[in-house]
Amino acid sequence: MSHSSTQINKYLKGLQKHLADEHPDNPTLANAVKSFRKMDYVGHSMGLIGKDESYATCVTWWPMIAVLGTFSAGKSTYINSYLNMPLQRTGNQAVDDKFTVICYSHHNEAKTLPGIALDADPRFPFFQISRSIDEISEAGQERIDAYLQLKTCPSENIRGKILIDSPGFDADNQRASTLRLTQHIINLSDLVLVFFDARHPEPKAMQDTLAYLVSASVNRADANKFLYILNQIDVTAQEDNPEEVVSAWQRSLAEVGLVTGRFYRIYNPSAAVPIANPHVRERFEKKRAEDMADINARMHQIEVERSYRIVGKLEQTAKGIKNQIVNKLSEMLKKWKSRVILFDGMVFSILAVLAGVALSMNESWGLLTAFPDELRQGETTALAIAAFLVISIIYIHFSIRRAVANNLLKRLADEMGNDHETYKQFMQAFNKSTVAYRPMFLKGPAGWNEVTQQTIDEIINEANDYIQALNDQFTNPSGNEGGNSQV
Repeated sequence: MSHSSTQINKYLKGLQKHLADEHPDNPTLANAVKSFRKMDYVGHSMGLIGKDESYATCVTWWPMIAVLGTFSAGKSTYINSYLNMPLQRTGNQAVDDKFTVICYSHHNEAKTLPGIALDADPRFPFFQISRSIDEISEAGQERIDAYLQLKTCPSENIRGKILIDSPGFDADNQRASTLRLTQHIINLSDLVLVFFDARHPEPKAMQDTLAYLVSASVNRADANKFLYILNQIDVTAQEDNPEEVVSAWQRSLAEVGLVTGRFYRIYNPSAAVPIANPHVRERFEKKRAEDMADINARMHQIEVERSYRIVGKLEQTAKGIKNQIVNKLSEMLKKWKSRVILFDGMVFSILAVLAGVALSMNESWGLLTAFPDELRQGETTALAIAAFLVISIIYIHFSIRRAVANNLLKRLADEMGNDHETYKQFMQAFNKSTVAYRPMFLKGPAGWNEVTQQTIDEIINEANDYIQALNDQFTNPSGNEGGNSQV
């Protein structure tokens, strides 16, 4: 067993124990780790993931909240207010070009750790993310520290959660690595707070930025996890026109595809513009209090949604292997076999003709000379031609196998575009199914057999059982007495 494989097993055992200790009366998540380990067996058998990888590291086991937005939209100020401590630097201009992962620590003072702390720890959603960064970095192998940092703080509000503060967003100047990280964060987050600055009433000036931020949420199944927050709305108090500002932003977002969703109107009272008119101040404060209460309720709700998300990811991944990956691999293997047979036939026919001509010429030469030495030499030459033909057939056959496989993978890469992770799984599994020592007549992808099929079915059934167990905790249709424990 490799060192990396040992590390993964150690992590999974530690994660399972931690979840069991965290919720001794609710074993759902701890049991889900066991199901993920079963799915790892399937993934390893098929070549979808390496021995040093686990599907359990593809899901965040703690609720994750991403804070995105334009420059000077007040993200850091909001985070400091939420934490009740000045953790993040604030200012009108961009003050940090890194993604900051914030988590709880029992130490009395906040600490800042380098990005490698995230890259090397499977408990965080950036485990081994440096591999992806290196693949697309413009300047070679840049360090993970240039993109990520970890901050710990003793705020009770962050206990049990992970908060991510993004650098100010300017889509025109973003490097590919930053865009890749942004999508990675959005995909894994339970809640995405998208901040806009009410002090800039001309949203068209940031059309490219808006288009990128909003495109992440349009047509997504989990679009409800995006909250659009118009921050620093207090600047409109003098004109008392917050509705007009909100309408302007809504029109701009509609132009880039977002026609649903709600804007929350907030501001930081400690940094707010003084509102002299008491009636206007009361109206603004009331609206801010209502929207802040809704935002905080959503942030609290993800602690419940967390368990459903993890179990849903377990079921989704298992069904994806069974219904999508296996079918796609089988389709590719069918094309691969038929094309290899076609090219084999074409090349071998040509070789057979050439060999026939060579043997015919050799035989004719032997008959013309009619000397024993020449006849024996002709027999030797015929054997040499036959041996050469056999070696050529073997070499050409396996070369054709690899060339056809590479061509199909190239087409698959073009088809999948930027979905690098999915392509990586297909590539590894397809290469394992087309490896030289695997006979072509075997049916189905490598590793997909009765045992792995049965394992996937077990995982899907277990996921359904976990959902039922969660429902039993949070719902009570019968009205029987008994409290529901929170996950």
